[in-house]
Amino acid sequence: MYHYTECGLDNVWLENGYAVHRTPYGKGVSIDDADGLHVVLVAEVVKKKGRITGKELRFLRSHLALSQVNLGKCLGATEQSVSLWERTGKVPAPTDALVRLLVIERTKGNVKVTAILNRINDVDRLVNQKIVAKETRKKWSSEVAVHNDERFALAA
Repeated sequence: MYHYTECGLDNVWLENGYAVHRTPYGKGVSIDDADGLHVVLVAEVVKKKGRITGKELRFLRSHLALSQVNLGKCLGATEQSVSLWERTGKVPAPTDALVRLLVIERTKGNVKVTAILNRINDVDRLVNQKIVAKETRKKWSSEVAVHNDERFALAA
């Protein structure tokens, strides 16, 4: 059995689905369908009884592809609070419930939850944006110009 700590959780053991290789740097391990494994692990963490631990919070946050800042925005908390919960393992009950709900709804394909999470990440990325609006044939359209000249089209 392989103790799979690379996911950030201390209690995951793989019975199979992995291969051990020799590398110039020592032992290496490859995981078959790591994405599928993480989906299973996320489901186990979400359905477990009792509060999630700090490591489990970090694991779920990573699964949602959220930074500590952005998870804090979702929860109405600061980046420092999220960091503290992850480090100490003392996750407040409302935070536990909301994070589980976000993961469940995103996993089920809830379009609104996915759109909100994506938008939060996009807003973080588009801090230095400039909105350029123009009128063509009495209809307005807009485009967002980012500081590094990367452009994102918005709804016309």
